[in-house]
Amino acid sequence: MRRISWMLAMVMCVTLLLAGCGKKSADDVVKDLSDVVSDLNSYHGTALMTLHTGDTPQEYKVDISYRKPSYYRIAMTNEKKDVTQIVLRNDEGVFVLTPSLNKSFRFKSDWPNNQGQVYLYETLVRSIIGDASRQLATDDKSYVFDVAANYNSHALVRQKIWLSKNNYAPTQVQVSDANAKVVVDLKFDQFAFDTKFDKDSFDMERNMASGKTSAGSEGSPSSGAVDSSGLPDSSGTLEGTTGVTSSGSGQGQGTVGNDVQQPAGEAKSDGAVTGDTSKPEAAANAEAQQQTPSTADGATGTSVGTDAAEAVLGEFGLIEPSYTPGGVQIKDTPELEDNGTHAVMLRYSGTYNYTIVEARPKDRAVALSAGELVDIGGSFAVLTGSEQQTMTWMNDGIEFRITSADLPVSEMIQIAASIQDQSGK
Repeated sequence: MRRISWMLAMVMCVTLLLAGCGKKSADDVVKDLSDVVSDLNSYHGTALMTLHTGDTPQEYKVDISYRKPSYYRIAMTNEKKDVTQIVLRNDEGVFVLTPSLNKSFRFKSDWPNNQGQVYLYETLVRSIIGDASRQLATDDKSYVFDVAANYNSHALVRQKIWLSKNNYAPTQVQVSDANAKVVVDLKFDQFAFDTKFDKDSFDMERNMASGKTSAGSEGSPSSGAVDSSGLPDSSGTLEGTTGVTSSGSGQGQGTVGNDVQQPAGEAKSDGAVTGDTSKPEAAANAEAQQQTPSTADGATGTSVGTDAAEAVLGEFGLIEPSYTPGGVQIKDTPELEDNGTHAVMLRYSGTYNYTIVEARPKDRAVALSAGELVDIGGSFAVLTGSEQQTMTWMNDGIEFRITSADLPVSEMIQIAASIQDQSGK
């Protein structure tokens, strides 16, 4: 009897030991993730990103392609607005492409090495490895990490990252604010490692050409890509209008259709001073009018074709942000001289003083001085200047500039995000 009891006890111990060995700890998973990243050759994924930053959730389709050592292609599509942004990195530099308008912009940058993006696998893994206080939970199919968010926004505090137990591919990411409200929800439709791409999948000319073939296949550089299973990659994208920047010295960034942005307080050739929110209306008019193509140190801009651009020019009305900082009121909306850009201005005063200039500029080559990339939700903006700062971005072919000497960047981001879903009045 005692022998049988002893044998049963041994069986139970072995069973428990085997069960314990089958469950990985957070440190075990982190070690595996380090190995995955070090051996990473390529990947391709598609996802639906939902932003809960305004009254109405905004949805974007994101197509992500990467090939070792540093080739990237990111296409972000707002299907409701029929607007897409394509960011491309290859040996020639970083490009922002607008295929439907036949526009391209090239600049030098370490992007995305110096930027965190929620849809990039390397960023997610880096967040997990870098947070010593990480928390790990599991469900039937996934490892779920709860870690600190490390993006360019103080409003984003925590994030949950779902990784497949099979191969550590991302399946979902939720980024929350200080009140534990989900602000960004990214759900991957597919994600495959070791994707095989055509030789020219990351070529600028191919991406521009593929974006003009038809509305259904616009912007799809991966038409020749196949995943690790050998099946064709049928994901597609549309067109885009905004650019990104690097914060490094001597690195520039361009937004299609934008003026050359000088450092704050420096005079332009026409005498207008960038970033001066108290300048007379004549100077403001001059700033809005300036259209001379130029290049900045470390960046070159190109813009070709005018027919498509001319087709979308026209008055768009006054677009007011739905968010205004506390203690701030709109002061006036001075008219700007009509020179073909259909520019309008909004001036605000109170706790903070700032201006918003809106214009639909004609097609031209442009470049910005070195700045900082700012994620404003489904789009990118560039921040330039020091004492007086200017945030510039494009939305629906309209150029927006917020300029202020005292408005915090966090407030600029909220104002910009609140403009994204507004229409002209």
